[in-house]
Amino acid sequence: MWNSKQSTVLKISFNKIRKNTRYNYTPRYYKGKDTGNIYDFDSKFNKYKEATNAIDFGSHWAQARKDSRTRGNRSINRRVIYIIIILLFICLWILDFDLSIFSNPR
Repeated sequence: MWNSKQSTVLKISFNKIRKNTRYNYTPRYYKGKDTGNIYDFDSKFNKYKEATNAIDFGSHWAQARKDSRTRGNRSINRRVIYIIIILLFICLWILDFDLSIFSNPR
């Protein structure tokens, strides 16, 4: 039947999850990068420092997430927290939870 070596091999192979690899291919002569001013006396590598490919959706998504993190979102976050607290107290009230356990008995 099954020996212990075969069963451990099966256990190990079922626990491994294959990680997806990221493949970002840009053709060699593709003009998708914005080079800026070509007559600027700057480093050859520095002009590509912030440039992203037009087909690189990962960097566009990261930039959009970075742009959306502003201080204007704080009021929305507070509102969500207030709503969650109110809903939590409503659920505790429906379940008849005794809040006196949080008070200091004398």
